[in-house]
Amino acid sequence: MKIKTTLMALFLIAIMNAQEKHPQDLPYYQIPDYPDSYTAGTVVSRMIDGLGFRYYWATEGLRTEDLAYKPSESNRTIDETLDHLYNLSRVVYNSAIKEINDRTQPREEALSFQEKRKRTLLNFKKASEIFINAGDLNEHLVIFKSKSGTIINPFWNQINGPIEDAIWHSGQIVALRRASGNPIDPKVNVFKGVRSSE
Repeated sequence: MKIKTTLMALFLIAIMNAQEKHPQDLPYYQIPDYPDSYTAGTVVSRMIDGLGFRYYWATEGLRTEDLAYKPSESNRTIDETLDHLYNLSRVVYNSAIKEINDRTQPREEALSFQEKRKRTLLNFKKASEIFINAGDLNEHLVIFKSKSGTIINPFWNQINGPIEDAIWHSGQIVALRRASGNPIDPKVNVFKGVRSSE
């Protein structure tokens, strides 16, 4: 009996430890340490890190009813907004790796919320890690290929386009989930980039 009780206690402790570690399995549970110096690349990287942190907490703990929520028929649901954010994260990442955004290819199959969230966060993280060491942002063009041709945009469009648009839509999710009855964790501090333990 004593052995069973001890084993049960150890099992429960292991489960609790696994649950405590789970939030850090994905990037941006908290914002990474800032770089030692300011360069064009480190500033862009930090912008993406701030976006990743906001996206992480905007999407943490979303329920099925939240994903389906929209304030009116003319609006996107939260889940449709997450699709858009995932696509924006791909544009940011493709610019980082100097790849074309090929719109002539068929769209991906529908992803679950968890998979979409994971891929979006990883795209932001990988892009940030590339940009932090970028020497010349002029090399990181934003290129779209469609059936009507190819459009090449300078990196400036990455900043005022996909990066800022993704920040905008992360804020929309925060507002929509509040309206849905599931506000974000009040312990999240976007200024410091951490979730306070108090």
